[in-house]
Amino acid sequence: MESWSLQDAKAKFSEFVRLVKSKGPHVVTVRGKPEVVVMTIKDYEALQQQRPSLLMLMKSSPLANMDLEVERSGTSREFDL
Repeated sequence: MESWSLQDAKAKFSEFVRLVKSKGPHVVTVRGKPEVVVMTIKDYEALQQQRPSLLMLMKSSPLANMDLEVERSGTSREFDL
């Protein structure tokens, strides 16, 4: 992934956007440290579609239909609220 300083990205914004559209996401650095990734809306939407919910992950687990027997010792502790 290509990297641009914030100053360069601001100074050459049209070129920066054209490169993001043609070559994919780019990193923008601030004071030499990576801070943000700039990507097309198409790439962003594709990324959002890939994020399954926790419920879907649990349902797709190979252990989803496993019978689990839990044995408890029968002891419990009491406490004041």
